Amino acid sequence: MNKIPNRAVMCEVLKEAAAKDRNVVVLCSDSRGSGSMTSFADTYPQQFVEVGIAEQNLVSIAAGLASCGKKSFAVSPASFISTRSYEQCKVDCAYSNTNVKLVGISGGVSYGALGMTHHSAQDIAAMNAIPGMRVYLPSDRHQTRKLFEALLQDTQTAYIRLGRNPVEDVYEENNVPFEMNKATVLSEGTDVLLVACGEMVRPIQEAAKLLNSQGISTGALDMYCVKPLDKEGLLKAAKGKRLIVTVEEHAPFGGLGSMVAQAISANDPKKVINLALPDSPVITGTSKEVFEYYGLTGPGIVKTVLEIWKG
Repeated sequence: MNKIPNRAVMCEVLKEAAAKDRNVVVLCSDSRGSGSMTSFADTYPQQFVEVGIAEQNLVSIAAGLASCGKKSFAVSPASFISTRSYEQCKVDCAYSNTNVKLVGISGGVSYGALGMTHHSAQDIAAMNAIPGMRVYLPSDRHQTRKLFEALLQDTQTAYIRLGRNPVEDVYEENNVPFEMNKATVLSEGTDVLLVACGEMVRPIQEAAKLLNSQGISTGALDMYCVKPLDKEGLLKAAKGKRLIVTVEEHAPFGGLGSMVAQAISANDPKKVINLALPDSPVITGTSKEVFEYYGLTGPGIVKTVLEIWKG
């Protein structure tokens, strides 16, 4: 069982890069602990900026450093960086075309019992709406490494959401199919296509296996790149399928499900069902408890698909 959270992998990749490149800088909003960035701050104090609980300043300072040639990584809870500093993300980063990577840690319902104030179920919709903003949700620690290594090589702004807790591996350490802005096919199928991002990729991987064992040929697609959406890969995977099901740790509007439905309806119309968190404050509990309650688990996804399929 994996015990390494994606945020810890991010820290290791950035430390490796900072050792070779003094332009790599990390900024935190009193979040180095929750962002697993303490090791980076201790190792490279001259390349670390602690802004304190001031998310708007965090993003603006990161953009200022980027305009001076730095590769800025602004690390802050997803619920705050995507809302409190939304104008700065829009104007200072995307509109100004600065090399700032906005890292939303403890995304989705990672903060559990702290409730809606700390949950980020609207961040993907918000960031999707900003012209020029890219949006990524890596599915496991291995894909997280590949993604951050790729992000270090470009100069465009991006929003990356990472969860708080370790997640089960989707890929093997030495076998991580990864291409920037291209979805990854986890399995092929002829009847149903499951599409997910972030922590919901492992559940659809499990659900696809269960459905296949019950005679429903099911494919699974890891759409870690929510924006730009890999429409070509999506349409190829959806071809011939009777049902598309998207699964996301997000509100039902403006996220992965909305983008997939828009692409499918415009190019290859068919039934698209979106499994997501409700349009209301979620129940109080751990991520696992929340996912089980709303059917965002392998068995829960299977149950929903079977109901629709038989209907």
